[in-house]
Amino acid sequence: MKYIFFAIFFNFFSCHSQNQNFLNMAKLKTDKDWKEQLSPEVYHVLREKGTERAFSGKYNNHFDKGTYICAGCSVDLFESSSKFNSHCGWPSFDESLESKVETKKDFSHGMVRVEILCSNCGGHLGHIFPDGPTNTGMRYCVNSLSLDFIEE
Repeated sequence: MKYIFFAIFFNFFSCHSQNQNFLNMAKLKTDKDWKEQLSPEVYHVLREKGTERAFSGKYNNHFDKGTYICAGCSVDLFESSSKFNSHCGWPSFDESLESKVETKKDFSHGMVRVEILCSNCGGHLGHIFPDGPTNTGMRYCVNSLSLDFIEE
């Protein structure tokens, strides 16, 4: 039954991307532009789909009130009210702001997952899983390096 649920979840999120606008901004900037704008660590996560080590990110245990924004383009992505401690080692949210996060099938590393990307610049944020403890049932597992924070 769990596998059936995951298959339905995977197909839903891979077929129902919220926004295709990120393709426009991503085309406007070259790799050279991104490398000049971002630190090497942030570039690796956002542009090369890297992952920071579990429990190493500055927002993993951060619970101040405010808005989490994309480290690449400063678009609002998540409200602090949707953040929870999943004990997985990365910041976790149960929902994103409407039409701010794009989803895409990810077959890397011998796994089948759903990648989450900033809908504005196409930056890699992390992955989404259908095992969240809140009423949404979702866990957006996000790299701290892909985020900045604006305090309320």
